[in-house]
Amino acid sequence: MTTLAAVGRRVLPRGWGDLAKQLAIWFGFLFAYQAARGIADRNPPKAFDNGLKVIGFERHMHGLVELSFQRFVDSSRFLMNLASWTYWNSEFTVVALALLWVYLRRHEAFTRFRNTILLANVIGLVGYVLLPTAPPRMFPDFGFDDTLSQFASLNHGSGLVNFFANPYAAMPSLHAADALIVGLVLFAVCRNWFAKAVWVLWPGWVWFSVMATGNHFWLDVLAGVFVALLALGIVYGRPLRRIRLKPSAA
Repeated sequence: MTTLAAVGRRVLPRGWGDLAKQLAIWFGFLFAYQAARGIADRNPPKAFDNGLKVIGFERHMHGLVELSFQRFVDSSRFLMNLASWTYWNSEFTVVALALLWVYLRRHEAFTRFRNTILLANVIGLVGYVLLPTAPPRMFPDFGFDDTLSQFASLNHGSGLVNFFANPYAAMPSLHAADALIVGLVLFAVCRNWFAKAVWVLWPGWVWFSVMATGNHFWLDVLAGVFVALLALGIVYGRPLRRIRLKPSAA
């Protein structure tokens, strides 16, 4: 116990107790979130109808750019693997590791970072309930492929993926939202310019990957970007408003 306490004082910014609290907040949210997504997954006809409406809108605008992305990725096994890895890991693994790194190394930025991620996901969940939308991969008649189904470990029919994924949660894209939040925050807090360059490019790569794997339309991505900006404005806008008001109050 003495060794653990010493490690906690040396490594953890606020000790083991605060780390346990943060883990409880995060995993409690994930549990409630998955339960709510399960409730949202109850109207496949409406989800397919909304997906067809998205396809109709995009075709009216410019055609289905997602098909071009898919054909480009299909030309290279490396690109296909990389896009698939990005789709699966950007929403869970990368977000969790980014939160942990900011908590340990840039703790002063952690609370707002965490709150922005949580708020964006809550807003996205409301979108899933109100506007269930089938993703491109569920429309093979239009030429879309389910890229992830080509990988046994990432098959959408597996129990692990079914637990974490709502098949009709395309609108808005929380992959797009979380990637933008992570990219902006880590660009701001990282001190190495190579790391800054990686994180400023991260959102664009994720947006490309989720479309290239047949899991989101560009309209879903655009909605996800809006959700991220809304969450960022709410969480980070409050301190800025306080700073502007202080001279007036004085």
